[in-house]
Amino acid sequence: MSAPENITAVAPAASAERPMRTGLALLPMIATLAVLTAVVALTASGYWLSIFTSSFAIALAAAGTGLLYGRLGLISLCQYALVGIGGWVTLRVYHAFHPPFEICLLAGGLGAGCIGVLWGLPAIRMRGLYLALATLMLAGTFQVIITSWSFPNGGTNLLGYMGDKPRIDMRRPWFAAGDAGYFVYVAAILALGLVLLEWHRRSRPGRAWALIRRSEPMAAASGVPIVLYKTWAFAVAGFLAGIGGGLLAGCYGGLDGGAFAAADSILLFAVSVIGGVYSWAGALLAGLLFRVPPALLNYFGVNGYLATLLFGAGLIHALITAPTGVAGQLTGLIDRIAPRVLRGFRR
Repeated sequence: MSAPENITAVAPAASAERPMRTGLALLPMIATLAVLTAVVALTASGYWLSIFTSSFAIALAAAGTGLLYGRLGLISLCQYALVGIGGWVTLRVYHAFHPPFEICLLAGGLGAGCIGVLWGLPAIRMRGLYLALATLMLAGTFQVIITSWSFPNGGTNLLGYMGDKPRIDMRRPWFAAGDAGYFVYVAAILALGLVLLEWHRRSRPGRAWALIRRSEPMAAASGVPIVLYKTWAFAVAGFLAGIGGGLLAGCYGGLDGGAFAAADSILLFAVSVIGGVYSWAGALLAGLLFRVPPALLNYFGVNGYLATLLFGAGLIHALITAPTGVAGQLTGLIDRIAPRVLRGFRR
């Protein structure tokens, strides 16, 4: 009788340790975001505050790219187009019904998630170049459509577009009306999105994705519903991109159709690989790389498109020598230095 009693006594303790370990694993992410947010909110203003706000919003889309490529090996080149779709839905819902900002944001995420799933379902059996081309077609299709339709700007017609009339800006939440307050708000949404991904990685979907990436026949033999979990990944990635688009709409009050070229979806994938697709830090770095270097070049009077050359060199470096990206290299460096620092303190 003693053995079964010991088993039942240990099982609750083991199950209680799992969420505790997950919480401890999230501490570095929360601490890094908190420190970076505080520094930017207290020191930046105007132009640079909007740049960092948009970087944090785009980091959500980069996190979705990392989910698809890092967990499943799927190359999606339509994430930035899904950002635009999320922004369009967010603005349309706001101008049509004027609900609270969070409702508009949720609608944008769900709209982009649905489009991502609908486009991903026909391509669910594709991999590599074929999937990349199929998703790039979505980015190109959105570019053509949004050039013709433009984004809603307060009109009462079906598309919500008023032509050349001054647009009606989307209102931010009342407690984040200022630029600094809105930046903190976006940082909090980014943290929630990264926590959502971390929860997926450590739960059943993450284990299923890892098995699918290793071998789809082995995953199928193990009883993993491959179509379900691939669709799930496309839905989560699209939802995060749509939330990022809604946050961009709130940052600028509206969106410009010329800002969502298909080439930008390719660029987002490139900076995601450079930053690292296997961790939250890589998504954060990707968002910063997407916005900050071009803005910095423009600030000093240099064409911001020059940053594309730097990203090309960085992508080649990442693919050849650093498959885990800059985030993986930094993590490895910290892992090597930390034991030496601890030994120095003990002495």
